[in-house]
Amino acid sequence: MELDEKTFKELIYRQRDLIWRVCSSYRMSAAWTTEDAFQEVLCDLWRGYGTFDQRSSESTWVYRIAINTMNSLARKMGNQPTAPPPEGHDPGYRDDDYRDLVELIETTPEPDRTIIKAHAQGYGYKDIAKITGLSIAAVSMRLTRALRKLRKLYNQK
Repeated sequence: MELDEKTFKELIYRQRDLIWRVCSSYRMSAAWTTEDAFQEVLCDLWRGYGTFDQRSSESTWVYRIAINTMNSLARKMGNQPTAPPPEGHDPGYRDDDYRDLVELIETTPEPDRTIIKAHAQGYGYKDIAKITGLSIAAVSMRLTRALRKLRKLYNQK
């Protein structure tokens, strides 16, 4: 796809909430804010914009770039990713329970961590397969195993 600033701005406008959710799901160092991470993702999207061939949905492509950017930043900076509470979560749900679950998810190795997070964001197996580069069957199997393991670990706490 040709680098066209107007079209790129429209893409960012459509996908800004998705990008923000991914960026805010990582706890950054004191030197980095979610806004800084958002800008870094925008830079990577701009650099990769010419390679978007529309074989996957726009949101899948953006999610993949955002996750890869954030994982790269986390590795470089030694940051510990975390996730924000889900929208509309039960007010009786204890934040400690949520933090425990997030910590368990973060101990999950890649690509299972990305699969779990994408699934939690509402992506289906087909889109997760495109994001991770795995087959749909592999995504299904890995998600099932990872969730089973998380349940077991969470219940042991």
